[in-house]
Formats: sequence, structure tokens, C-alpha cells
Amino acid sequence: MKKFIAILLAVAMLVCFAACTDNDANNSASPSASPSASDESTATPAEGENEGDDTNEGGDVATVDKSELKVGFIFLHDENSTYDLNFINAARQACEDMGFDEAQFIFRTNVPEGQECYEAAADLADAGCSIVFADSFGHEDYMIAAAKEFPEVQFCHATGTRAHTEGLDNYHNAFASIYEGRYLAGIAAGMKLNEMIEAGEFTADEAKIGYVGAYTYAEVISGYTSFFLGARSVCPSVTMEVTFTGSWYDETAEKEAANKLISNGCKLISQHADSMGAPTACETAGVPNVSYNGSTISACPNTFIVSSRIDWAPYFEYMINCVLNGEEIAADWTGTLETGSVVLTEVNEAAAAEGTADAIAAAEEALIAGTTHVFDVSTFTVGGETLDSYMADVDTDASFTPDTEAISDGYFHESEYRSAPYFDLRIDGITLLDEAM
Repeated sequence: MKKFIAILLAVAMLVCFAACTDNDANNSASPSASPSASDESTATPAEGENEGDDTNEGGDVATVDKSELKVGFIFLHDENSTYDLNFINAARQACEDMGFDEAQFIFRTNVPEGQECYEAAADLADAGCSIVFADSFGHEDYMIAAAKEFPEVQFCHATGTRAHTEGLDNYHNAFASIYEGRYLAGIAAGMKLNEMIEAGEFTADEAKIGYVGAYTYAEVISGYTSFFLGARSVCPSVTMEVTFTGSWYDETAEKEAANKLISNGCKLISQHADSMGAPTACETAGVPNVSYNGSTISACPNTFIVSSRIDWAPYFEYMINCVLNGEEIAADWTGTLETGSVVLTEVNEAAAAEGTADAIAAAEEALIAGTTHVFDVSTFTVGGETLDSYMADVDTDASFTPDTEAISDGYFHESEYRSAPYFDLRIDGITLLDEAM
């Protein structure tokens, strides 16, 4: 009945929804090309929760018995996407660690960033889910619409930006300081460049790396910039070229982009795109690769060095424990290295430079201690100038008006005023090949 009412309301709004599949079947719609053992009695807000965040103010939150809890997950793609596979694996891990029956975790895969997302969310709510989670940036509008229709259900969304301004008691955003993971991966890249320079494969002034990006969103800009800064912290002469595919998942386009960068003289490739296109292009060409969202060593044993990723299991356990204990879920949650939300794979010693694992460990310790900051303004310039002030667009209002001073104490405070990245500076040393994407 609830779903029927929701559909009638949606029709009144001139919105047409597509039907969603059963729990163990995939949606047949094509993916869109827009936006990657706790005890139930011990849930507390994670250490990475942003200080000063707007939290929900909805009064008492009803508890849910563990045996009756259902959690619904909406994924943009399926296990063929490294981005979605990372979420899927984290959900399975949380299910196992928390002692849930697999039937209590309901997956919806291949859900586009359109009205299908609302319909999937409504189906999951009607199926008795107390929590519905979606993993892609473009799902946000439809998750918010579902949250308004189903106020008794908690809706959690990765990479979104509007929970801290929307004012809904049951809608929440989450992300992690993945820029720190990319910085650490960049150190591995810089060390590999140094090794190749010392071996006489090219000169220091030829130390150019390439980066395959999806879109020119702040999330991608923050990612490739932090990767570059990590590389330059150990290889000062490095430069970088970035190309964009215009899609989160397009294996052909990502492979072509990697090959273009290689033909331009890039000595190492990294990416913020979700297929195996770039890594396999690197393996074929014999070019070192730093991947994202998981190890590609099985397909690329000779070129894969390391990968950074967000481990979503800590957040999943956090949001579930909040519901089990009748506690409010933070409107805007940021996982960190300390919460175990930002992790790196094991270094592939067959492809990495000697000492890479130790260098990463030392840099991670410095990041956690706060003695190193990824976006230290003394380490980069913009148009030849060192910045001491930058108004960032943190609230993402309709006019996209910069509203928050992001630089203080000598560094850009990424993901501290909002979980989703907002670093969008174009720093010197990085060339964008197709900025129009």
C-alpha cells in the first residue's frame, strides 16, 4: 500500500519509475554515465565523524531488533565495476562480522542514476528495510525523494553533499579522506619513477605520469592532485597529464585514455575510473600502474604497484549499530585512516621500488599524527602563486557560491567541513588534456 501511494504521488509529480528486480536479480537497465565482529550493544559515532557537523534533530530514534533488521543496498553497477565491487565486498564483510543472516542484506545492482533509484529505494523500504544505502553521486536526488516518502526508514548515501543542508532526520551522507590514501599511493609512484631514473630508463626531467579521470568533479580533482603531490614529495621533478573519459565505467574509453597518455610519454599511469581498461593497457605496454579500489595484481602481475580504496565496512557497521541502539546517524560522516576507512592494498614487490612499503608506512604515520598534511600550501602553487586563502563551495547551494574559508594553519582542510571532497584547485605541474569533459 505504501509503495502504491508513493507511486501515485510520483505520477502526480510527472515522474515515471521503472520496476525493480527481486533481491537476487540484477536490474536490466543500462548504467548511466554520471557520478565510485562488532557487538550490537557498543555502537558509538565513529572517530572520523566531522566535528561541528549538523546532525539530525528528530528526537528519539526507535530501536530495531537485530534479528528483524534488514538493510538494503543500491549499487550503480555490479561486481564487474571495481568501484561497486568495493562496496559489495564491504557490505558482505559487515554482514559476516556483525553476525547477520545474508538474507537480511538485500542488494540491488545496476541501478542507474535516475528514477530507477527512487523505485529501488521504495521497493527496499516496502520490503521492510530499516536502512537503505546507495553508492553513487547521481543517486542523491532520488534518495532524498525516498527519504521524504519513507520517514521511518534511514537513507544513507555515499559521496553526496546535501545531507547537512537538507535538514531531513533520516537522510545522511558519508565519505572518507581518500585523498590521504591517494597521496600514499602517489609516494609509491614517485619511488618507482626514481628507481627508473636511477636505472637510466629516462631522465629526471622526463618523469611524467598520467592519470585517467572520469569527470572534472571536485572528487576527481582532489584525487589526482593528492596523488600528484604524493609522487612529487619523493620525485620533485615529476609532472602529470590528466585525461577524462566522461564516464565512471567505460572499459574501452579508459583503455584508450591510458594508451593516449602512454603515447604522450607518461612513464606511469593511475586512475579514478572503475574498469580494468587502464590497468590492462598498462600491463600490455609494460608501464607501471597504480590502480584504485582494489588490487589488480591477478590481471596485471608485472605492472600493478599498489591501490588505495575506501573500506566502507566501518561505516556500514556504524550506521547499523546506530539503528540497533536507537541512536542518530550523523548527517555527514567522514571516515579516516584512523577509523580504518582509508586503506591500501599490499605493495606488489615484483613491480614496486625497493623500500616502498616502508615509505608508505612512515608517511601514513605522519598523516595520522598531523605532522604532514596532503594539501600543505607550501608544496604547491596555483598560477605561480602560493595561496593563503581559498573560499570553497562546501554547501553546494544552487548558485554554487564559495562559502567557506578552506585554508588555515598552512593547509587546505579537505573533507573537514563536509565529507564529500571540495578541493577543486588547478595546481601547477598538472596539465589537463580535455578539460571540457
